[in-house]
Amino acid sequence: MATSIRKVVVSEFGDVSKINVETASIDPPKSGEVSVAPIYSGFSGADINMRRGQYPMQKKAPLTPGYCLSGRAKTDGAYIKAGDLVACLTVYDAQAELVNLPEKYLIRVPNGVTPEAAAAIILDWVTAFNMVEKAKVAKGQRVFIHGVSGAVGYATMKLCQLRGADVYGTASERNHKVLRDQEATPFVYTNKDWIKTIQGLGGAHAVFDALGADSWEESYNILPPCSGGDEQGVLIAYGQNQQALSGAEPSGSAFVPLAKLLLKNAKVFSNRRTVFYYIARDQPSFVPSVNALFGMVKDGEIDVVIKNIWDMEDIKTAHENWATGAGVGSNLIRVSNA
Repeated sequence: MATSIRKVVVSEFGDVSKINVETASIDPPKSGEVSVAPIYSGFSGADINMRRGQYPMQKKAPLTPGYCLSGRAKTDGAYIKAGDLVACLTVYDAQAELVNLPEKYLIRVPNGVTPEAAAAIILDWVTAFNMVEKAKVAKGQRVFIHGVSGAVGYATMKLCQLRGADVYGTASERNHKVLRDQEATPFVYTNKDWIKTIQGLGGAHAVFDALGADSWEESYNILPPCSGGDEQGVLIAYGQNQQALSGAEPSGSAFVPLAKLLLKNAKVFSNRRTVFYYIARDQPSFVPSVNALFGMVKDGEIDVVIKNIWDMEDIKTAHENWATGAGVGSNLIRVSNA
């Protein structure tokens, strides 16, 4: 028997007028699925880009966004039981009062980890964790992070600092004090002072960039060797959010800049390399990374900071204010109080 629910729907691609909360119905779970009532959904640049129709290889509208969730299982599976607190990387559909998910992708949230932290970990912190691993960040290295006060940027900063790296990055000026208080060195992206400063230090051993296109080129140019030497440098790109942040009209292919980025690896005898990181729940590293981060929360090694929580009924406000306001950390949508 179908169940009546409220859910977010992108009716067609475009501005915030195209996203609303609607009443719908959901069928019982199929074999291998578990019904989950989301408590929190993650909210990120992916939500903005999906609403604009700019997320790579995304579904056609209408669609329900929500890339990840924490919530309560409402039906029994083979190992997940009704009432269990679970987290899942869903890609779609997390911004709904009930969703049927393949049980194999549900991860139990241990005691000592809140639903808020779990929702932020499953996407933002796992992305940061695996990028830091790929970059092989080590003590004494210089790391540069674009959007260092943002969800993934902040997580990347904290994980790099745990390894003893010196962190630099771009952020809105309103967030510079809190970043300095946490021993990072922030810059304003638009004045480009960061380019000469980092080049003058010898370059950044790792750069993390979710902006795309023009920014990737600038980020590549702050990798060592900026003035000779044999130090290695890696640019890890993981998004193309510049248009979403600026509010500019969608334009151009997402794949052309990506191809240019990866073609830089064809240079012979280069100390610089480029990587495009994407998160996927089928990656062998995914579940171990989630569980490692859950353990770090329980052990007090990391503090999962939440910047904003918007109620699902206020989804338009979330889309309008995603890139504004002071503060650091992850953004969430409160779907229910389950």
